[in-house]
Amino acid sequence: MEKLRIGSYEEFAQYLGQELGHSDWVEVTQERINQFADATSDHQWIHVDTERAKTGPFGQTIAHGYLTLSLVPHMWNQIVDVYNLKMQVNYGMDKMRFGQAVLSGQRIRLVTKLEGITNLRGICKTEILFHIEIEGQKKKALEGLCTFLYYFNA
Repeated sequence: MEKLRIGSYEEFAQYLGQELGHSDWVEVTQERINQFADATSDHQWIHVDTERAKTGPFGQTIAHGYLTLSLVPHMWNQIVDVYNLKMQVNYGMDKMRFGQAVLSGQRIRLVTKLEGITNLRGICKTEILFHIEIEGQKKKALEGLCTFLYYFNA
């Protein structure tokens, strides 16, 4: 799928109510899980102890929910190239729900839709409805609404 290129409020607004696309698949490796645990000081055994996790509820380690969430900006940038910017701000997350654990080694991708757009005195406020799919699974790993502020050059 080709990445969208958006350089103004008007270009963004034409996609209101439409699916914007999906990212490439991203593998959630045990190494990535361990690095996230180190970065956040969250070393709960269900994430990092591969031997103990074999007897746990998932039969193996799982990604931190916030690790899954933290991959949204990376995957978002695979879908849309927003250019002609002074600045971009991750403004908020709403209605976020974790639906299913991501097992170590699974692949995930982001699917997005432009749910809302507002011109706030020259600042483009976008509301992006998103979900994260797990390859081969029906139930979503995560869904919610991201709000970004784009400060386009005049």
